[in-house]
Amino acid sequence: MSERGRPRSFDRDAALRRAMELFWAKGYDGASLSELTTAMDINSPSLYAAFGSKEALFREAVQLYGATEGTEIWDAIPDAPTARRAIERFLQATAEVFTRRDKPRGCLIVLGALHARDPSNASVCRELRDHRAQNAETLRGRLERGVAEGELPKGFDCRAVATFYATVQHGMSIQARDGASRETLLAVAQCAMAAWDELRLRYPVRAQPKRRLRPSKARRGPEKQRRSRSRV
Repeated sequence: MSERGRPRSFDRDAALRRAMELFWAKGYDGASLSELTTAMDINSPSLYAAFGSKEALFREAVQLYGATEGTEIWDAIPDAPTARRAIERFLQATAEVFTRRDKPRGCLIVLGALHARDPSNASVCRELRDHRAQNAETLRGRLERGVAEGELPKGFDCRAVATFYATVQHGMSIQARDGASRETLLAVAQCAMAAWDELRLRYPVRAQPKRRLRPSKARRGPEKQRRSRSRV
């Protein structure tokens, strides 16, 4: 093989991270092959030899994103003392992570294929949709735990509320990409938590009826005490 045709050696992990950031900034369709090879500092043969295809590269980029970016958004959910606090931390962390100055704005999982219209990209869109569904299920699971622990009423619609807050996060991602400030997104989070309070009032936790204690033997009437002694 000629020197010209031989794929160059390169740091695969570093190249993948640069590809992830380009996909994050421009989306799957927006990141052309030439832009990817430039960002990754490799040639096309090296890209195909190492990753197989643009789609396979994107899938690895999404996996890397999920493992390394925005983990504080999701890690705080199971450890929060209440379901309400879990949702509040989720939104506040979203506002902070989506507006970092040293990273592309918004969320790759939300924006990665937002404008993908080519039918050949259907599998990419489906994979991102599955990731978003899994994220909503994480929220739902924390709400269901709140129901089990008595914080939320049994009639609380965990699926609808989880979908609502996931949708709020998706909107925050788009707003961040459009240039919204961290303060603006924190204000959005505060508005969304006001909706939580309304939902909480709509499904109030009903107080459990107090269990009636059986009168002690000392408190029974004289007649009952006499009957009790007669059975001994």
